[in-house]
Amino acid sequence: MDTDTHTSADTHQAIPETHISLSEEETVDLGRSFASQLHRGDVVALIGDLGAGKTEFVRGVCSFFEVEEIVSSPTYTIINQYNGTFDNETIQIYHLDLYRVKSKAELANIGFDECTDAPDSIKLIEWAERANGSMPRSHYAITFTTDDTGNDDNKRIITIQKAS
Repeated sequence: MDTDTHTSADTHQAIPETHISLSEEETVDLGRSFASQLHRGDVVALIGDLGAGKTEFVRGVCSFFEVEEIVSSPTYTIINQYNGTFDNETIQIYHLDLYRVKSKAELANIGFDECTDAPDSIKLIEWAERANGSMPRSHYAITFTTDDTGNDDNKRIITIQKAS
């Protein structure tokens, strides 16, 4: 497992970390481990096909922050808000799903910019590639890829990169 995160001076992007997950539990565990590096104000873009493991990863992040609510994909509600704990204080975690969002106008209607700009919360955004160029410049990008060889339906390749 590569965990090198040195920054390239030319691109201002960290070297990506690549992980292999062979089960939902491993994806949850990776999310929990990743969450230890998050801070208030961070934005995390989750990119991948349906069923690729994005929501399982979010469950792991929420587990790290001791969220007690049931964590589910906000496909129809667009935004779920969870209360977690960080440094013995309450922290808001926003879980967005942009699968059904079709335009910048719809992003504005749901308060996307206000949400991603909130300095005191963590934002986890599924289908972030549908943000139509509205993602904050500095964010984590996590890509979920399924095993396209057909040999293992549970295998996921998860790549984590910090962009700034």
